[in-house]
Amino acid sequence: MQGNIVLCGFMGSGKTSIGRRLARLLDREFIDLDQYIEEKAGMTVSQIFEKEGEAGFRRREAQAAAEVAPGDGRVIASGGGTVLYPKNVELFHQGGSVILYLDVPLAALQERLKNDKRRPLLQVPDRRQVIARLYRQRCPLYQAAADRVIDAGAPAIVVAKRIAALWQPGQGAAPGGKMS
Repeated sequence: MQGNIVLCGFMGSGKTSIGRRLARLLDREFIDLDQYIEEKAGMTVSQIFEKEGEAGFRRREAQAAAEVAPGDGRVIASGGGTVLYPKNVELFHQGGSVILYLDVPLAALQERLKNDKRRPLLQVPDRRQVIARLYRQRCPLYQAAADRVIDAGAPAIVVAKRIAALWQPGQGAAPGGKMS
């Protein structure tokens, strides 16, 4: 199948761990968008947030999406906020990419993220409330951006194998980057 596979979803949904495994299974290049941004900026995401604020990070994220979207045959782990911006979704779809929403229940995400020290939006005393609020805001946008919703509550390798099976001949990939 042509185009890229773009994984979207909430923080902690497994975009990076599933993406790495999926890329190996399908023999594709793997790009973690946050890591790509860090390498280009010479700073961590946290440092970018600290120096430039969320708006500065989102500008860098949009530029990174524009740079990686035109490629072909990649698995791209988008950042948790990447597909919240219609321009980024449009860039991915223009290149014939398929966007998969990795859906994980709120309680599981709260457990996965309870000790997180890396994500700037979670470095607050009321972390569970912030996660719940962001989850309610973001999930409908992930669903709207996605070509397909994937249950990602299982271990990363299990989810990656399920997704890889969709790319086997006759298993649901359709022309134009959409999946049936």
